[in-house]
Amino acid sequence: MLQPVSVATKHLSDYASIVGRPLVEEIRDRARRLEGKRILDVSATAFGGGVAEILYTLASSTIRSRRQSHRWCLTRPVSGYGAVIRSLDPEPVHARAAGPAYRALPGRSLNMAFSPEDAIYICEQFGIDVDRPLLCQVSRFDPWKDPRGVIDAYRIVKDRLPEVQLALVGSMATDDPEGWDYFNATVAHADGDPDIHILNNLNNVGAIEVNAFQSHCDVVIHKSTREGFGLTVTEAIWKARPFIGGDVGGIPLQVPNGESGFLVSTVDECARRALEILHDPALGKRLGRAGKESVRRRFLMPRLLRDWLALFEHLDL
Repeated sequence: MLQPVSVATKHLSDYASIVGRPLVEEIRDRARRLEGKRILDVSATAFGGGVAEILYTLASSTIRSRRQSHRWCLTRPVSGYGAVIRSLDPEPVHARAAGPAYRALPGRSLNMAFSPEDAIYICEQFGIDVDRPLLCQVSRFDPWKDPRGVIDAYRIVKDRLPEVQLALVGSMATDDPEGWDYFNATVAHADGDPDIHILNNLNNVGAIEVNAFQSHCDVVIHKSTREGFGLTVTEAIWKARPFIGGDVGGIPLQVPNGESGFLVSTVDECARRALEILHDPALGKRLGRAGKESVRRRFLMPRLLRDWLALFEHLDL
């Protein structure tokens, strides 16, 4: 049974100062040409994952639409469709692809600008020593996100830099029934280390708290072994934090190696890059600045919205 999901109302004008007036006007022109059309967005869950976060903002930013929660099976042959979008293809199949996306920034507590003092205050509430270096991964507790590998990398770093701390922050999503098993396995792997903080949305960790951890930490890690387009990757580098991520899936599209972060394939590589950043604050600042500018140009919601509208026009809806 499909269940409607309520979405907020957002305005393109919120983005004008970030993405520029020409893009905003192009979106409005394209939307006017589609006035009266209805679009159905489908997601497996109403919250807790990147797809839901994208659709929540996308549906509320443009054409009046309903997003409904439904699990779809793509075992059927892909035929009879006007367009097929595969996010990692350099070119779309039969139509312009929507490409990677990013949730809205203005008005969302997850991405609003935090003062250092606010971020520090929130992190302290969860037992973080804000005077010591902090590594942080924000992701589901899922084998493909490899939180246990992050713990192993942290332990290598701690051998060289004993004051380092680690925060693993995640959301338990409704479409992830195995999530609790892996969460408990991650807690067991931490083995009671008081400098490893494992937190989820049931520990009162919501959007504001995630924002604070991402804004305050010294290194953001997203050590996936499999990944599509990682929203938590983009939201972290939007906050100008140096980044280390798995060299898989969509992450290399988001973070060219050495430009706005480092790509790694092993625990040892992850630890080595973390130590490199922690020992060279100027490097961390350079990576963070480059990452934020990359997000501004390539991965904000108006760019995605413009591409979707262009696709709908191409299909002559």
